[in-house]
Amino acid sequence: EANGYEASFAYSLKNDEQITAAQKFIQDGVDYLLLSAADVSGWDSVLQDAQDAGIQVILFDRTIEADESLYVASIVSDMAKEGQTVRESEIKETDGVSGAAELNERIEAIEKSGSSVSVGKSENIQCITIIGQVEGHYILPEGQKATKYEHIIPLLASIEEDAGVDGVLVLLNTMGGDVEAGLAISEMIASMTKPTVSLVLGGGHSIGVPLAVSAKKSFIVPSATMTIHPVRINGLVIGVPQTYRYFEEMQKRIVNFICEHSKAVPDRLRELMLRPDELATDMGTIIDGREAVEYGIIDSIGGLSDALSELKRMINEKK
Repeated sequence: EANGYEASFAYSLKNDEQITAAQKFIQDGVDYLLLSAADVSGWDSVLQDAQDAGIQVILFDRTIEADESLYVASIVSDMAKEGQTVRESEIKETDGVSGAAELNERIEAIEKSGSSVSVGKSENIQCITIIGQVEGHYILPEGQKATKYEHIIPLLASIEEDAGVDGVLVLLNTMGGDVEAGLAISEMIASMTKPTVSLVLGGGHSIGVPLAVSAKKSFIVPSATMTIHPVRINGLVIGVPQTYRYFEEMQKRIVNFICEHSKAVPDRLRELMLRPDELATDMGTIIDGREAVEYGIIDSIGGLSDALSELKRMINEKK
């Protein structure tokens, strides 16, 4: 608003709901449409309508299957391509076949689980990324970036037992996902004895909030956002009192976890979850980095250097 722009948000993990929201924004005559699609397909007619209306479309977080002429910019990362580029460039500088093989194993680990070990002068830090959607008991559609809990949970267990790892840095840019899987990962991180630091980059939405606060110290960059909203469920819903009690108990579990691992106040958190006027097609609130710190959800504003400095301090203090 300070720069003369008025922003409207629509949050959903379902492609059809995102398409409906995008069509409404087009009808409302917005100037720009920033899109982080849940699925790669089905967007051609929407983007064509936007172009016909003179609306500039910018993709972020993931690409879609559409003609490149239908959007003006694409701010995304291709992890597989980046991993291949690093492999090719660093193998050239590696002496011997064994060194190249070791580098290949490291790159493949990054591509598979989004984790790597950074070996410093006095600290060995394991970096874990939680991106896209947190995948739970059901496999997400092809084309969606996902963090698989069956990869992360055993990885965390092995890190806890690995004497060669001194601390863990958790990098988050997630739109949420499976609640139980996200809480399971959060509980694992919170129960680790090794120093842990989280850093929210881009977004820490929905179940990403418990994941962000699960570390012993949390940071968020000023431009990052967090979506705080009530629990929802996909599939068959039976309209009986037990169903609503289940929702209420699940909501309590999330609120209690966040408040136990941060300075957030339960009543204020519930108020943010139930706001009806913030999101276009949902209840809840989107807050930026500074607001997340003001509400006590995140400990500090900071970037990579701040997170690493704090983690190294914690490691040296423990030693």
